[in-house]
Amino acid sequence: MPIKIPDTLPAFDTLVSEGVRVMTETVAIRQDIRPLQIGLLNLMPNKIRTEVQMARLVGASPLQVEFSLVRVGGHKAKNTSEEHLLAFYETWDEVKDRKFDGFIITGAPVETLDFEEVTYWDEMKQILDWTETNVHSTLNVCWGAMAAIYHFHGVPKYPLSEKAFGVYRHRLLNPSSIYLNGFSDDFQIPVSRWTEVRRADIITKPGLEILMESDEMGVCLVQEERGKRLYMFNHVEYDSTSLGEEYFRDIANGTPIKVPHNYFPDDNPEKAPLNRWRSHAHLLFGNWINEIYQTTPYDLAKIGIDP
Repeated sequence: MPIKIPDTLPAFDTLVSEGVRVMTETVAIRQDIRPLQIGLLNLMPNKIRTEVQMARLVGASPLQVEFSLVRVGGHKAKNTSEEHLLAFYETWDEVKDRKFDGFIITGAPVETLDFEEVTYWDEMKQILDWTETNVHSTLNVCWGAMAAIYHFHGVPKYPLSEKAFGVYRHRLLNPSSIYLNGFSDDFQIPVSRWTEVRRADIITKPGLEILMESDEMGVCLVQEERGKRLYMFNHVEYDSTSLGEEYFRDIANGTPIKVPHNYFPDDNPEKAPLNRWRSHAHLLFGNWINEIYQTTPYDLAKIGIDP
């Protein structure tokens, strides 16, 4: 079944052109089922691009999903029009009385700052605490994952001497995990960050399990059974062109940057990159949504209430 998003959301036409099934409010009402409620806290500067990336993966599920866009209220977006935000987004304060089967927290371009220096950190802490009572399962991505694992477990992030940037080989540490069904033994994932979390800090924390890592880039995916949280430190959701756009943007801005590792054929920026991670992105999101469907209460009001 398709994903339900507003007909006028820019992502709508893009998803339709890619073959992702989307539905209108009228069609959704005719289906006598409860759709999964999935929220996206979008902290990325190019919000429209991130909407497409996440909706593409969430919308590939055979289940009906109602997708809600959420933003922090204490921060003014610089790269997305106020008209778009008012038309399609709610602030967290406006949705905090709702409950969600699943909730995605994206990365943000603030990772070189200490968490406490981020202007909306107080609101982020409230949102993270809120997910414990109002969300059945949370998928935290890149800076969102670093913020969550720091908030809940005190795991620090460390600055890198140069940007971790490119497409890197990863391996599974627990192939039997429900979130890794269908994964190859060896696969590739885009990486784009200036900081890292370290295995040595994570393995000391009870209840955390590392599911994926890279010899070169370290920890990639961590599972927390209590609280049903996933921490994805890399960008499995990226488009084929995302790393290239970041590279050319930095070159234009005069920011020192190397050609992204293993991304352009022959490391030649004039050649179009090949997407070697798309199938695993769909697998991860599909497994996550399926696990939500299998375990979430039918009555949304019971989310966050101990049995």
